[in-house]
Amino acid sequence: MLGWGESGTAGLTAASRELLESAEIVFGARRHLRLLPPLNAQIREWPVPFVDGIPALLAERGRRVVMLVSNDPFWFGAGSSLTRHLEAFEWSAVPSPSTFSLAAARLGWPLERCTCLGLHAKPLTRIRPYLQSGRRLLVLLRDGAAVAELAALVITFGFADSRLTVLEALGGAEERIRTLAMDEALPEDIAHPVAVGIEVAGNGPALPLTPGLLDAFFEHDGQITKQAVRSLTLCALAPRAGERLWDIGTGSGSIAIEWLLAHPDNHATGFEQNAERAARARRNARNLGVDWLDVNEGRAPEVLENAPLPDAVFIGGGLSQKLLDALWQVLPSGTRVVANAVTLESEALLAHWQQQAGGELLRLELAHAAPMGTRRGWKASYPIVQWRGAR
Repeated sequence: MLGWGESGTAGLTAASRELLESAEIVFGARRHLRLLPPLNAQIREWPVPFVDGIPALLAERGRRVVMLVSNDPFWFGAGSSLTRHLEAFEWSAVPSPSTFSLAAARLGWPLERCTCLGLHAKPLTRIRPYLQSGRRLLVLLRDGAAVAELAALVITFGFADSRLTVLEALGGAEERIRTLAMDEALPEDIAHPVAVGIEVAGNGPALPLTPGLLDAFFEHDGQITKQAVRSLTLCALAPRAGERLWDIGTGSGSIAIEWLLAHPDNHATGFEQNAERAARARRNARNLGVDWLDVNEGRAPEVLENAPLPDAVFIGGGLSQKLLDALWQVLPSGTRVVANAVTLESEALLAHWQQQAGGELLRLELAHAAPMGTRRGWKASYPIVQWRGAR
């Protein structure tokens, strides 16, 4: 894999030039191939979608093949998509400066202080968690239309005071950089490849970095783990990078969504028997920038079959002895489990379960100040009994 930028061969090192000139076959996207000098190699255009080109590449095993990839192959690039099909001895990579590095150099932004996002093939709503006033974002986008769509999203989320810099064809002869206010009319001639720099500003509702989002962030029908209880529940679930959650009785999806917000490498599978609530959980996930939440419709424990095994489980609905027994049959040893109960029957079940499985049993009682005639008093919510344990 050869990192390839808009400067073509002018941006290559001597070693990279030698690799290119000795190649038998050169693969590359059309925009990369247009910058190639005359070569003795066979030139093959990489198809769209990207995955369609992999079989043709693998068919050339044993030959000197160069694959032109954008800039740094392993920073939102094609590197991992290709190497998963190859043995370690079959490939090498020679990166060029990434688009992020070039953008930071043009803007004078310290790259280690920037948030870098590759949204050229991802939903643009994934920017949502990073909209924090004072932050600098560098974002790869697919084209000019995506720039306009992203700007509209930033404004919708309440950050219209942000500054937007559009960076086109960085490092090439057609490089162009334009800065404008987020709510200004965008140029109509924005060309691919394009990235944007965003200096986030405004009083929009930024997502907190600690567990317990306001309930107002979620669309719900009342079937939601409320903010204070959700915060305690997430602390008990203790998300760690790269882990998967099962959210049984997902409702609005609030627990699973906050699990995903804890780290971008986290995964979550929701299980919800009500189709309307399942659709609502998916919408909440998209709107809060974690669209990879997987929601399965059906009744637990039957719906749990064939789902990737989790590192942690939350039971927010559908608690039963049958469900607990089924979980203990399939969960790996050490899986963290948290269950919340509000009815007397489910409380009794958890009390009995703690005697069998150990763990910790807590009773959470919350009250908030409310009018009481001309004065105020405490209005109690239904108490929550929570069991925390491990398989």
